[in-house]
Amino acid sequence: MREQSAWRFTDDRGRLTTADLRPSRVLAYVQAGATLWDHGIHPEGIFGSGHDGPTPDRAKTGTLALDSVDYRGAGDTLDVETLLRGGPDLVVAVSYGHGQIYGLDPDTAKHLEERVPVVVIDVGQARTMDRVAERFAVLARSLGGVPVPGAAQDLAAARERLRAVTGTAPDGPRVVALSPAGREQAHVARPRMWPELRVLAELGVTLASPVEGVGVNWSTTSWTEAAELRPHIVLTDIRSNATPLDEIDAPAWSAAVREAGTVPWNPEPVCSPQAHARFLGLVADAVEVARGG
Repeated sequence: MREQSAWRFTDDRGRLTTADLRPSRVLAYVQAGATLWDHGIHPEGIFGSGHDGPTPDRAKTGTLALDSVDYRGAGDTLDVETLLRGGPDLVVAVSYGHGQIYGLDPDTAKHLEERVPVVVIDVGQARTMDRVAERFAVLARSLGGVPVPGAAQDLAAARERLRAVTGTAPDGPRVVALSPAGREQAHVARPRMWPELRVLAELGVTLASPVEGVGVNWSTTSWTEAAELRPHIVLTDIRSNATPLDEIDAPAWSAAVREAGTVPWNPEPVCSPQAHARFLGLVADAVEVARGG
């Protein structure tokens, strides 16, 4: 009778990966690597997407110790040999649905899977934030990670605090989530398409939505159109591919947000309890200020 493998994990594509020994040299997409780090798993390397550059985007890396994690690069610079440089025995990737590995050219992903086991966690719009976090937690435990003491309790407390400060009034501070795309336009998020933003809505945050139209996750608008949403709080994309919000000097926008608060937002969030609790805390702080608390 064949003995059961020492390590096994079924990823979000439904693919079972097995190994005689538990993997110990993990290469991960940056979002996955930062999340695993918070669970006590130290990846030997990380890689980015086509939005990233020759150095890691600090908006995405969370608490990763970048002096001890090898950044392989991103986008078109990535090939299989570069990805395998550190001799990983497992690759952890993410997908936005349909099982396609995000951040890698399909041919590169195909050849990578021929050389090393790859597991994929689905972080797409069909998933809840809780489900994504749970899947990362299950993977981390299988790799020897342990829950951070108090992290789950801190997240529960952050949820309750945000629920409390939003109150029950229907006219709470309006929150707009966007990614500045230069001085002429902005990508305004459609809140229902983002797991982390749906959590805010569930906790009572009033999220303003752009008009229906082109764009599944984002609506690309002028800054004048973005100003018409009249935000009290702006969740602004802080990834390196986004224009810093303080560089936007469109008159209509500047007038609309003169009194608005801002919250840094990473649309590729670290999916650990402690990271999510920190984000909810920042939103709660901004809501309190907007309410005059």
